[in-house]
Amino acid sequence: MDIFLQQLINGLVLGSVYALVALGYTMVYGILELINFAHGEITMMGAMVALAVIGALALAAPGLPGVLVLGTGLALAIPVCVALGLLIERVAYRPLRHAPRLAPLITAIGVSIILQNVAMLIWGKQYIPFPAILPQGRHEVLGATISDTQIAILLLAVLIMLTLILVVQKTRLGRAMRATAQSRQVASLMGVDVNRVIASTFAIGSALAAVAGVMVSAYYGLAHYYMGFLLGLKAFSAAVLGGIGNLGGAMLGGLLLGLIESFGAGYIGDLTGGFLGSNYQDVFAFFVLIAVLVFRPSGLLGARVVERA
Repeated sequence: MDIFLQQLINGLVLGSVYALVALGYTMVYGILELINFAHGEITMMGAMVALAVIGALALAAPGLPGVLVLGTGLALAIPVCVALGLLIERVAYRPLRHAPRLAPLITAIGVSIILQNVAMLIWGKQYIPFPAILPQGRHEVLGATISDTQIAILLLAVLIMLTLILVVQKTRLGRAMRATAQSRQVASLMGVDVNRVIASTFAIGSALAAVAGVMVSAYYGLAHYYMGFLLGLKAFSAAVLGGIGNLGGAMLGGLLLGLIESFGAGYIGDLTGGFLGSNYQDVFAFFVLIAVLVFRPSGLLGARVVERA
């Protein structure tokens, strides 16, 4: 039972990160029907920028509280990622808005590769460790252990997801986003600034990606220029699992994928008689993606995609 609870905690923490990244995919797809494969690299950029700021502050003012240092790094990483997301939308995607769907997809892959190489040129190929600035307390829960970092990730992820739901459901921007997702042409005729709504969607998704990047680097204790590629693929799998284009589906898919991956890593050795180890945990995301595409392409919550003229 203690192993089960430990994997449950690990899965919820990991799934909450996947959910934040998956929200960026599903928001953009819901409005543009575009898979922004550069979104994982924006997550990586958020982690790298935050770590650069944290490292600089640790050298310049070693006596600052760790929470303040982390908050400063995150506060600078978010606008950098937002600006990057807006730049990508304006330069790479907006000119191709009326092009065949294959064109923006190829462009998204190209932007992803460019961002990876830019990060490699700036920060190098080495892994960058996350400084030990956060409280390292651990708490026992029915035989399982949960750290202060895991608690902070869970609480922050829940707060962000609830805030996003309120924004989409209760604000003027949220109504404009929902109208644009239904029909860009009709929304434009009703006075909605479609370009502004799409840019705002990229900005919100990029801000979520920055937070998720810092969460991942804090959780695993390191960052790398290539970290966004696999994380992005898993988050995309989570969005498809829940129903891409559906905010609730992205959250559900992220949590489920984190649980599947965590329980798979914990029990795969027993299930295969020791033939496979926990290092095979990454394959579960793609098994899930294949299974969903085969048996339920619309995802668990069945978001219906409207064919637009």
